[in-house]
Amino acid sequence: DGLETRLAGMTIETLHRRGKYLLLPVAKAKQRGHLLIHLGMTGTLRVVSRDTPVDKHDHVEASLSDGNLLRYRDPRRFGSWLWTGADWQSHPLMRNLGVEPLDEAFTGRHLWSAARGRRAPVKALIMDSHIVTGVGNIYANEALFRAGIRPAAQAGSVSLARYERLVANIREVLDEAIAAGGSSIRDYVGSDGAPGWFQLRYAVYGRAGEPCRSCGTPVRVSRDQQRATFHCPQCQKR
Repeated sequence: DGLETRLAGMTIETLHRRGKYLLLPVAKAKQRGHLLIHLGMTGTLRVVSRDTPVDKHDHVEASLSDGNLLRYRDPRRFGSWLWTGADWQSHPLMRNLGVEPLDEAFTGRHLWSAARGRRAPVKALIMDSHIVTGVGNIYANEALFRAGIRPAAQAGSVSLARYERLVANIREVLDEAIAAGGSSIRDYVGSDGAPGWFQLRYAVYGRAGEPCRSCGTPVRVSRDQQRATFHCPQCQKR
């Protein structure tokens, strides 16, 4: 409540990201705060001219000082615009997030320590946002394949050396995906409106029944909580 009043006259100082949230530090005189934006599954942000027609899925827009509009479109309406004060890290949605996968704090020992005594699958571990934030389902599948780790393996049974290899593979997959503009499945496009191309490089994701690119064994798929898990039973035995 009151977001419109809070933001009026504020200057957007810069732009950050934490997990799947965009953080916009804003200020006016001695007033400071943060606008937190989550794009949900289908949300997009665009800077458009004032005469751009409003689409039925456009739900929020902010008027900018240069005469343009910052417009938020979200067909499935899973996203959000939230306000928090200067100390954004204390916000309930922020304070329990794990390390970023491309930060130095994300190491094999970090995963290995978090996995001690856990019987949950290793795939669930690397997708737990309280441990590491930003490893989605597609990239978890691809990184585990590169590391030669079976997604269903108990997290506590994976050695430190293999976690170190997995961390390197997660970074590698994410770097490649970012360079390729992401993965365009269904309707995803980047901020420039262009589709991503990383889906053309998938080794296992979405390839159930197709031959593994490394050994030729058919890729297998299983489902847990509406998420699909793909792996090669030969290359990912352990």
